[in-house]
Amino acid sequence: MKKNILIGLCLYLIFYSCTQEQKQTNNATQTNTKAETNPAAEGFDLANSDPKAIQIADQVMEALGGRTAWDSTRLIIWNFFGARKLFWDKQSGDVRIEFIENDLKIILNEKSMQGKAFKDGKELSEPDSLKKYLEMGKSIWINDSYWLVMPFKLKDSGLTLKYLREDTTLDGRRAHVLGLTFKEVGDTPQNKYEVCVDQESNLVTQWSYFKEAQQDSANFTLPWLDYKKYGRIMLSGNRDKRQITEIQVLDSIPPDLFSSFKAVKL
Repeated sequence: MKKNILIGLCLYLIFYSCTQEQKQTNNATQTNTKAETNPAAEGFDLANSDPKAIQIADQVMEALGGRTAWDSTRLIIWNFFGARKLFWDKQSGDVRIEFIENDLKIILNEKSMQGKAFKDGKELSEPDSLKKYLEMGKSIWINDSYWLVMPFKLKDSGLTLKYLREDTTLDGRRAHVLGLTFKEVGDTPQNKYEVCVDQESNLVTQWSYFKEAQQDSANFTLPWLDYKKYGRIMLSGNRDKRQITEIQVLDSIPPDLFSSFKAVKL
């Protein structure tokens, strides 16, 4: 009788051990699969980033619609806090910026830095002046697009991603907090962000901005609320007192959008 019990116990332990190993294998496979379907950009600081933070970044991408949907997205349009309207061809890098309160329009390719500017009723032709406005346009695009699509860029070039802690957002929801620091990218690589990822939805629901990475306290903390589906991806425009409006995602580029300063019918 005792012999049978011992045999049964041994068989149970073997079965339990195999089951646990299979679970670990399945979890590792799922993690690797997500990483493969959401590869990091060239230059992402993989060596100094946390595996848990990377896993959460992959979950965020999935919740936003998935990497395939993001990669295939074409034209994104938005009004940045009522100050300017932007049109971004994500595939080509063409950008059009229309200022709301003055007669200034900038069209450029953010990759080649070729473009043109229209100010006070005429197109600018003087090289130094044009260069100044094209550089301004690039900086505006970097800033304004980050306010809209940052959750898609958690594995960007030059970025180090850390898992900081669990915490509660301003609206009382539990979240994972990720730390974002930068090296030799963008206009302000000295910045730091703490990004809250909701534990239920896997969506970014809050961020804190630090002008200098060494700061202990944030310059501001704002929500990311009211996600809606645009095209095949999810975007949020609600930043509490600051609102990103007129968001659109289109599959085609209207004629003359990036070649003429005339008003374009969408």
